[in-house]
Amino acid sequence: MVWTPSLNPLRSFPTYSGPYSVGSVDAEFPVSELESTHSGPDPDIATVAFRVFYPCETDTKRRKPVRWLPDPQRPFFSAYARFLGAGAALADAISYMTPHLYYITIPVQRNAPVLKPNTTSGRWPVVVFSHGLGGSRNAYSHLLGSLASHGMVVIATEHRDGSAPISFIHATNTTGPKTARYRRVSHTPSPDVYASRDEQLRIRLWEVSLVHAALLKIDSGEKLTALGCKETSSTPKVLSEMAHLLDVQRPGRITWAGHSFGAATTIQFVKSIYWRCPDPSAEGYTPLFVPLLDSALIEQITPDSPIVVLDLWAMPLKSPSTTWLQAKPMPSYDNTLPPAPGGDRLLAILSEAFFKWRGNLNDMRRALAPPDSQQENSAAGFPDPQFFYPLHSAHLSQSDFGILFPWFTRRIFGAMEPERVVRLNTRAILQMLRQSRIDVAETKRIDAEEEQEREQSVGSDGKVDDDETIAGRMETRNGDWKILAADGGIRGWIRVGSKEEVVSEDDSDQSTIDVGNQEESGTNLQKSLVEGEVLTELTKGEPVLN
Repeated sequence: MVWTPSLNPLRSFPTYSGPYSVGSVDAEFPVSELESTHSGPDPDIATVAFRVFYPCETDTKRRKPVRWLPDPQRPFFSAYARFLGAGAALADAISYMTPHLYYITIPVQRNAPVLKPNTTSGRWPVVVFSHGLGGSRNAYSHLLGSLASHGMVVIATEHRDGSAPISFIHATNTTGPKTARYRRVSHTPSPDVYASRDEQLRIRLWEVSLVHAALLKIDSGEKLTALGCKETSSTPKVLSEMAHLLDVQRPGRITWAGHSFGAATTIQFVKSIYWRCPDPSAEGYTPLFVPLLDSALIEQITPDSPIVVLDLWAMPLKSPSTTWLQAKPMPSYDNTLPPAPGGDRLLAILSEAFFKWRGNLNDMRRALAPPDSQQENSAAGFPDPQFFYPLHSAHLSQSDFGILFPWFTRRIFGAMEPERVVRLNTRAILQMLRQSRIDVAETKRIDAEEEQEREQSVGSDGKVDDDETIAGRMETRNGDWKILAADGGIRGWIRVGSKEEVVSEDDSDQSTIDVGNQEESGTNLQKSLVEGEVLTELTKGEPVLN
């Protein structure tokens, strides 16, 4: 039987809700053309790769679609199957879906012309995003494309540290092609586990720094060698159109974001650059990344830098080799450079599953807390960091998997309303950026769920206010203010306190899960852990498909 898109039983992506059309381009450049602190933690990684989502001109030209499962698709599918570690029944189901996966496309326009910014700076704001275990440059396309549709250039980094199911490293003039495959590392702390996660973080931090270096060159109009491009004439053209249109030169204007292990990467990255230890050996500290003294990154990371962490997995931050850095606060709390914005520049969005994992929740609170949060008589007066979670959400809900496989995430994880969960995440990120003076488009009515507000908006004459009245009231309250309010009345959107809680012995697992322990008290934690890899452990216990 020949499959066609019309026969595809899987969900497709909804269109992005922002006012701008979204273009996308894959980019891969030789490391040798970019600023680097050294030759790299792994000599086999000779390139840096990422996908760019950006506002584009409305284009009627018929373009080749962007497949969610990249080419070559069969190796990617095979890598995901190995990553999932499914049992026989689940493997058969995944195998059945193979032809359908081919037709899933991301609702972007490949290599479309870049739209000229209408922002006050004349440049597009930029977000650099780091994926988690099992992720890739495509795995968060709906969230990142949604941000781009509101007037941002979003960079989806692809890490080659062994956290992606597979990543292909193209040949350069001096190196041959390589394949970076998934590395399975335990989630239970031990000296060997911390050493392995440190090794992965070294690669990840280095790669994010290379992304930044590439952005500076793209914005400056410098030529870079684009690798692995079938459309060699159009891809460099799209990148060259971004010259002088990216807000990456001004200090503190890039937003740094990540999910799970990527959230830990983001925190470690900004702290490693901002807090540079003058004598690491004296402090017993082994830096995982040290920027060059004249690096533009040192100027870029400031207390004003917006930080977004999604379902932070905190264990990699707790390595004994980085204890000195753990004790340092986030840059936004540096009160030596007043006025420090404090928690206003920090947004953490959890899934309900990770909210219930109280040991990890407290680790997240400590990682994002002001420096004196555990001291009595605090006088700093910093605003609290902003923590939220949507009800009935799982760890996969912030990625594309919830939207594409809703029956699976509902059946295994109890996740509901996947599209709405991504919309709520998008709204919160955008509103935090507005409050950080980042120029992004307003939230559309359909995203703001104003149907509920309309029902509650009864005027003095007993009539429901019209649309213009509602929109005007929202404008006077600083944009989409409800999404970050302590109680904005948004269904199933819960604000989380920033203070640590006393947790039971069962939950105080310090950001880890003993996958050999199938006690009932640990089952929910086990199910909530790491992107997709949880399926491997589930298939060792009770069957996931009855």
